[in-house]
Amino acid sequence: MSNFTRLFSRSVFLLTLLVSLGMSSAFAQTTISGTVIDAETGETLVGVNILVKGKVIGTISDLDGNFTLNVNQEPPFTLVFSMVGYTSQEVEITGGTTNLDIELAETTILGQEVIVSASRVEEGVLQSPVSVEKMDIIGIRNAPQASFYDALANMKGVEMSTQSLTFKSFNTRGFNANGNVRTVQMIDGMDNQAPGLNFSVGNIVGISELDLESVELLPGASSALYGPNAINGILLMNSKNPFQYQGLSASVKTGIMNESGRMNSATPFYNFAARYAKAINDKVAFKVNVEYLTADDWEANDFRDQSLLNGSTIEDGNIMNNPGYNGVNVYGDENAVNMNSVAQSMVAAGALPAAALGFIPNTFVSRTGYEERDVADYGTTSLKLNAALHWRINDRVEAIFQGNYGTGTTVYTGADRYSIANFNLGQYKAELRGANWYLRGYTTQERSGDSYAVGIAAQGINEAYNPSTIWFPEYVGAYAQAIQGGADPSAAHGLARQFADRNRFQPGSAEFDAALADVISRPIPGNQNGVGARFVDKTNLYHLEGSYNFSDDIKFAEFIIGGNYRVYELNSEGTLFALDEAGQEFSITEFGGYLQGSKKLFDDKLKITASVRYDKNENFAGQWSPRVSGVFTTGNHNFRASYQTGFRIPTTQDQYIDLFTPQARLLGGLPLFRDRYNFGSNPVYPLNSVERFGAGVLTSAQDPAIQQQALAQATEIILQQVAQGLIPNDPAIIQQAIATLTPQLVPVVAAQANQDLLEEFVPQEWKPERVKSFEVGYKSLLGQRLLIDAYVYFNRFENFAGSQILVQNANVQPGNPASDLGLNLLSADTRNIYSIPVNRTETIESWGWALGLDYKLAKGYEIGGNVSYNTLSNLDELAESGFQPAFNTPDYRYVINFANRELTKNLGFAFAYRWQGEFVWQSSFVGRSVSSQQLSVMPAFGTFDAQFSYKLKDIKSILKIGASNLFGNGYRQAWGNPTVGTMYFVSLTFDEFLN
Repeated sequence: MSNFTRLFSRSVFLLTLLVSLGMSSAFAQTTISGTVIDAETGETLVGVNILVKGKVIGTISDLDGNFTLNVNQEPPFTLVFSMVGYTSQEVEITGGTTNLDIELAETTILGQEVIVSASRVEEGVLQSPVSVEKMDIIGIRNAPQASFYDALANMKGVEMSTQSLTFKSFNTRGFNANGNVRTVQMIDGMDNQAPGLNFSVGNIVGISELDLESVELLPGASSALYGPNAINGILLMNSKNPFQYQGLSASVKTGIMNESGRMNSATPFYNFAARYAKAINDKVAFKVNVEYLTADDWEANDFRDQSLLNGSTIEDGNIMNNPGYNGVNVYGDENAVNMNSVAQSMVAAGALPAAALGFIPNTFVSRTGYEERDVADYGTTSLKLNAALHWRINDRVEAIFQGNYGTGTTVYTGADRYSIANFNLGQYKAELRGANWYLRGYTTQERSGDSYAVGIAAQGINEAYNPSTIWFPEYVGAYAQAIQGGADPSAAHGLARQFADRNRFQPGSAEFDAALADVISRPIPGNQNGVGARFVDKTNLYHLEGSYNFSDDIKFAEFIIGGNYRVYELNSEGTLFALDEAGQEFSITEFGGYLQGSKKLFDDKLKITASVRYDKNENFAGQWSPRVSGVFTTGNHNFRASYQTGFRIPTTQDQYIDLFTPQARLLGGLPLFRDRYNFGSNPVYPLNSVERFGAGVLTSAQDPAIQQQALAQATEIILQQVAQGLIPNDPAIIQQAIATLTPQLVPVVAAQANQDLLEEFVPQEWKPERVKSFEVGYKSLLGQRLLIDAYVYFNRFENFAGSQILVQNANVQPGNPASDLGLNLLSADTRNIYSIPVNRTETIESWGWALGLDYKLAKGYEIGGNVSYNTLSNLDELAESGFQPAFNTPDYRYVINFANRELTKNLGFAFAYRWQGEFVWQSSFVGRSVSSQQLSVMPAFGTFDAQFSYKLKDIKSILKIGASNLFGNGYRQAWGNPTVGTMYFVSLTFDEFLN
C-alpha cells in the first residue's frame, strides 16, 4: 500500500469520526405528518420528497401518500415538497402538526428544471449563466432509445462516437474523438475516467439507468469550476438518494440488433437491472444496484482500401486488384514492402538469380490480413454493481459511503482497435455533506483484464504461421516463377499470394485460436517468443476535494470556495509506462482550488458571477482559469454572456509512455525522455524534414553535375590509394575501382548538396492545451408554451496538442559519410523512429451556434428540436501549414422530437429524428495517405427512433416498445468504427413507488 493510499484512507476515517463526534447535539424535536395528493385528480402521491430547507433531514411519502417527519428544531422552519413532474412547493411550519394536507400540481410549464452544474449552486435552468442541458427521470423514461446514454445524442449540440454497443464517447463543439480526453464525465461527483487512459469508457462501467436521477451537460470550457480537461464539456450524472427514492425496482429489457453487413445480421440482446433502497429510520438508508447486459456487438466491417498503393482507390481497391491492400477493418495488412527491394536483397543473398530482377516490378505488397470480426471479441457484456450507505449524522450533516464496480467486454477505437476484454473499474467514495458544504474522497481502481490490440494481434498471428522475413521473399520468388511460366502480372500476384499463404491459419481453426491466445497472452510489444498484443494497465487514482458556500456567513453576495488534491499511481507492470531510476513506475500529483462570487443587481434583474481557479500538475506550470458571466432577466426573457477559459493536462500516457511498436517508439513528452534517448548528443529530425531531405537526395542523384562530382571524388580517392600502394598502378584496375566507387559516392555528394533540408528538432517548453471561450445566449419561455434556447460561441485554442514523428541515426559512425551526412536517416535498418507529443504553434479558432425550440401543444402533445453549427474559422490557414487539427465535426446537425406522455390514459409515445452532415475524420487510426489527402470522409446520415410506453398501474410497471434507427440505414460515426444498424427493444420496468 502506497503512502498516499494510507493517507487517503486515514483522512476519510478521521473526517467521519470528527464530524460524528463533534457535530452531534440535542435539539428540541418537532413532529410533522400529513398526506400529499395530486391537486387535479386527488390521488395520493407516492415517493414525494420532503426536505427541511437548508438541512439534510427529510423523508418521502409512503405507498398511501402519508409521511411523518421528526425535526430536531423548534419552529419556524420551511418544508420543501418536490417530485419530478410536479411543481415544488414550500410550506412554512410554525408548530407541530399531524394533519398537514399538501396538494402538488403537475408541471405544465417548460423550463422549470433546477440545475446545479452551471454555478455549483441551485438555480433555475432559465437563469443559468452558461449553456446547460438537462435530462431528468421523466426524460430518461420517455427517451425513444434503448438506453439513456444513447439519448444524450438528442441534446443540443451533442455528438456521439459509437465504437461498440456499450462504448460511446460524447462531445460538444468540435474536436470529436474516440475515447475523448477533452470532455469529463462524472458520477455522483467522481471523475469516471479510466486513470491510465484519462477518458471515460462510455457507460460500460457507469451508472445503472434504474438508479439515475438526472443528467446535466455543460458544453464547452468548464475548467473554472471543475478543473483540468473539461475543455470541451462536462457530463454530470447523479444517482438516486436512498432516503428520497426507496423501494424495489427492476427492469427486464430485450430485443434484436440488426445490420445486414454483420456475420449474423440479426442477433438478440438481453439486459436486466434491479435496485433496492430502504430508509431504516430517519438516520440511516442504503441502496444496492445490479445491472447486466449481454449482446453480440455491432461489427466494424469497412473493407475499403486505405493504402492508396499501386494506383488503388479507397472505393475500388481490394486484395484481388491491389497487392498492397490495407483494409480499414482488416488487420495484419498494414505494412507494405516494395517487391523489387525484396528481390534485390534476395539476389544479394543468393536466393534469387540476378536475371530475375528484370521480372520484378516496383510494386508494393502487403500481408494477407484478417477481418476484425475474426480477431476481436464481439461477445459484449457489462456488469454494474453499486451499493451506498447514507447516514444522517444530524440534521445538518449526511455521510455517504459508496462503491461502484463495473466489468465487461467491449471494443474501443484508438490508434488501433482494442478488444477491451474483462475490463473492470471500481470507484469507492466517502463523503460528508451539509446544506452548503461537502468534503469528498474517492479512489478509482482500473484493471485492463484481458484487453488487447486487435491489429497487433492479427500481425502476431501472421508472424506465427510464417514470419514476414520469409513470407515476402516467398511471395517474390513465387511471383517471378509465375511470370517466367507465362502468367500475366495479375495472375502471378494471385499465385504468389496463394503460395505464401499456403500455411495460413484460417479463422475459427484450432491453429488460429491457439495463435491468437498465444499473442494476446504477451504484453505489447512482445518478447523473444513473439509478438505481444495484450494491453496492461492497473493504474489507480486517488482524489480529495471539498467546497464551502458562505451564504450563511456573507449576505451581500454569494461566495463559494473549493479545492482538490489528486494522485495518479501508474502501473502497467513495466510494459506501457517508463520506469524511474529505481525501476518503479511514476506517480503524478495535481492540486487546485477555486473561488467564485456572484451578486444580483438592479432589483435582481442582473446577476454577475465571477470565478477564478488555479491548478498545478507537478510536471507543468500552474494554470489560471478565470470565468466571468452575466445574466439579465426581464420578464420571461433571459440574456446571458460569459467569458470562460479551460485547459487540458496532457494524459498520463502522453507524459510517461515508453512503448516500442512496429511503426515507432512512443515516448512521453517530458524532458526525461530527451535525455534517456540522447536527443542532445544524437540529434533527432522531424519526419517531414527527413522526407524532404530524402526526396532531395533522390533527385540530386540523377543530376549529371552531382554524378560528375562523385566521379571526381572517386577518382581522387582511388589515385590516392594507388599512390599509397593500396591499389596496383594498372589503368584497367584503376578504372574498375573508380567505376565501382562512383555510384557509392553519388548519394554522399547528393546528401552534401541537400544538407540545408535537414532541420534538427529543437524541443520547446511543453504546455497544457488551453482554450479561451466567449459565449452569448438567450433563453425564454413565451406564452407558457414555447421554450427558446439559443447561443453563439467563439473559441480560441492555444498550445494545441499534437504529435511529432522524429527520426534519429541508430548507427552513429563518426567519419562515415552515410552517418555524418544523414543518409542513415533514410534506411529503416539504420534509424530510430520516435513519436512524441508536442504543442502546435498554430492558434486554432472555432465558432458555432445552436438553437433549441420546444413547444407544448394542446392535449399533452409536445414538439421540439434543435439545430447546431460548428466550424473552424481559420481552416484555410491551417491547411496551408499542413496541420490536421482533427476537428471531426460536421457543420450542421439537427434533432426533431415529437411526443405525448399520455396520448390516452396510461399510453405515451416519443419520436426523434436526428441528422448530421458529412465531414472528414482525422485520427491516428486513419491511413496516412488517406488522411493527408483528406479522403477519410464520414457520410451524412439520419436516424429515426421511436417508442411507445404503457403504464400498467396494477402491477406498478411500465411496458416500453421501441426501435432506434428504425428504417435500418446503417451508419458509422467515425473512421474504422462499427456500422450501427437497427435496434428493436422491449422493456418492462417495475417500481414499487411508481406514480
